[in-house]
Amino acid sequence: MELIADETILFESPDPAGIYCYTPAILVGDAGRLIAALDLGGPSTPALEGPRSEKGDYPTGNQIRVFLSDDGGTHWREAATRVPMMHETLFRAGGSVYMLGHGGKLLISRSTDNGETWCEPRTLEDAHDWHQSCVHVEFANDRLYVVYEQRLGNGAWPDVAPVLMSAPVDGDLLDRSTWTFSAPYNPWTAIEPMRGSGTCMFQRIQHKNHYQYPGILESNVIAVHDPAHPFYDPTFRSFMILARGFTGFKNQGAILKGVEHGDGSLSIERFTTKHGEELFFLPFPGGDLKFHLDYDPVSKLYWMVNSQIDGIHCDRRRLQLMYSPDCFNWTFAGMVAIGPSENGSRHYATLAFAGEDLVVLSRSGDERAKNPHDNNLTTFHRVRDFRSLVY
Repeated sequence: MELIADETILFESPDPAGIYCYTPAILVGDAGRLIAALDLGGPSTPALEGPRSEKGDYPTGNQIRVFLSDDGGTHWREAATRVPMMHETLFRAGGSVYMLGHGGKLLISRSTDNGETWCEPRTLEDAHDWHQSCVHVEFANDRLYVVYEQRLGNGAWPDVAPVLMSAPVDGDLLDRSTWTFSAPYNPWTAIEPMRGSGTCMFQRIQHKNHYQYPGILESNVIAVHDPAHPFYDPTFRSFMILARGFTGFKNQGAILKGVEHGDGSLSIERFTTKHGEELFFLPFPGGDLKFHLDYDPVSKLYWMVNSQIDGIHCDRRRLQLMYSPDCFNWTFAGMVAIGPSENGSRHYATLAFAGEDLVVLSRSGDERAKNPHDNNLTTFHRVRDFRSLVY
């Protein structure tokens, strides 16, 4: 299959058997600078120079590396700071660049020089154990909105509850008092009534040689821009929250409603159809694995990178680009990348709009990767003139 993007290796693990390339995040900074981040985890991270998070994918902790390019991704150099954090999301607000992530605690770091240096991570919340990946940050009404997730403590994976967070774009985002948090939405309030329905594996899911329980994770919050959309809110005080669905079935995600109330408080609820039905799990291409999406005001379409499930190769090998007018009806735009082998994944990607092009950072591997999940590469991809792919 012909690919719609080129590919270059941005980072390669110094130890494919023990240091893994995890969450990729990419952002267009000032003057068109590309700011890319990835977190390194694995049992051999003590060999890394620089700080590591207190909690990581492995007990040894994770470390985030930041890379900068001022020529569109042809050449990259590492930024001066290595950040003790994991599962980072990058965004711009108030003239600075921020990195939101966690290490058990919910953490945030700021760069005031376009990604060159980063402050010591500050704690936004430390009463819970946090989780997430790089997700979309929404902006409306001079505020930003993002979802991170609290672990419920039941011991089974994923076992997390999304929390809608918001802060003023011009506020001091390092100050925890600047942020507003919703109560966590426990997905079991929606799953429990479905037990025994036969429509999903709501009891437990066999995964390799052990069992896990259904849930949702890695949620993206995004606004509805089309007045004809059934969930359009002209005040932009309610949003769609699209989540990865972990149910034992492929191509299934979940949808929730994020709401900002008149008093500034936040909540997560379920959407209700005009017939009174509450939505939750829904068909969603690649929705059983992590996806990333954003709204393009030029094409007036949502664009998404996600894993294409072909039923032949491993689920994480094929990375596709799709577009939609409403986040329900998706059209295939093309294949961004296909890994060279089962272990050579191209997945967990993040996209950003860069003028007429779309840039993608992918969690990737080659034949030396430990497995499809524990990767040894981070790859950069550019889809040129991406809007021409609409047909």
